[in-house]
Amino acid sequence: MLIALDWGLTRFRAYLMDGAGAIVERREAEAGVLALAGGDFAAALDDTLDGWPAAPVVAAGMITSRQGWVETPYLECPAGAGELARALTRHEAGGRTIHFVPGLTVRAAGGVPDVMRGEEVQIVGALPAGEGDDTEALFLLPGTHSKWARAEAGRVRGFASFMTGEIFAVLRDHSILGRMMTEGATDGDAFARGLDDAWREDRAGGLLHRVFGTRSLALFDELTEAQTADYLSGLLIGTEVADGLAMAATRTVTIVGTPALAARYETALRRRGAAVRLAADDIAATGLFAIARAGGLSAAAS
Repeated sequence: MLIALDWGLTRFRAYLMDGAGAIVERREAEAGVLALAGGDFAAALDDTLDGWPAAPVVAAGMITSRQGWVETPYLECPAGAGELARALTRHEAGGRTIHFVPGLTVRAAGGVPDVMRGEEVQIVGALPAGEGDDTEALFLLPGTHSKWARAEAGRVRGFASFMTGEIFAVLRDHSILGRMMTEGATDGDAFARGLDDAWREDRAGGLLHRVFGTRSLALFDELTEAQTADYLSGLLIGTEVADGLAMAATRTVTIVGTPALAARYETALRRRGAAVRLAADDIAATGLFAIARAGGLSAAAS
């Protein structure tokens, strides 16, 4: 058997898995890295896994960051389950052996590094099975810092991070734009208008100019205060989607994310003419099992 841990900043999910990769039991605790101010990760692990067998443990996410339990070095792309398995960091705690999965890094144009932690196991879990080695796959993991990743032959070849979620929150909560926003039901028309304006070729000035249009449209009553947030969301997500789709030749995108956020990106992608696949729940556990199997961590898995 295998114990797989998806341990991020705000959530901690544990999976007890059998030798075929099926989930026998899942548990979730309010013990994300940010919640453990004292850093007592061993105690949180013991509490969450209480009663489970002494199976090998494989863990990924921000638990492997500088703010986490055991910092692991980033592994350079291209990398898949095999490379991640060979780069595991072994740690002993409370009678259990934990194998921490490294994050991934890649150099963007100009030599600027990009990084991910935790998303790599979701991508490994969502890689298409039974397709040719030369099949290109494109993944979108939306969130505060969205990740777009291009994979080929079962390995992540490159990726890019977009601060879309965080920029939206900052503009809504700490800029003059937020003063013209009121709470209300989601407005699909305003979101679609933001998408279309992000993609219009006859708009000079780029994104920073278009963002200011959120204010001016409201000033001229062309957007209500209840519509401005959705319009701004459309502008930002539309810009991200256009840049993300340019990363690969394929027009099929696999989304790995929460249903509400995935639905918004699915709307944008389909409006842009892309096909969409939605990854299954608990895809991180599937990826962790694949890495564990590649590393020979479970005799039953082999």
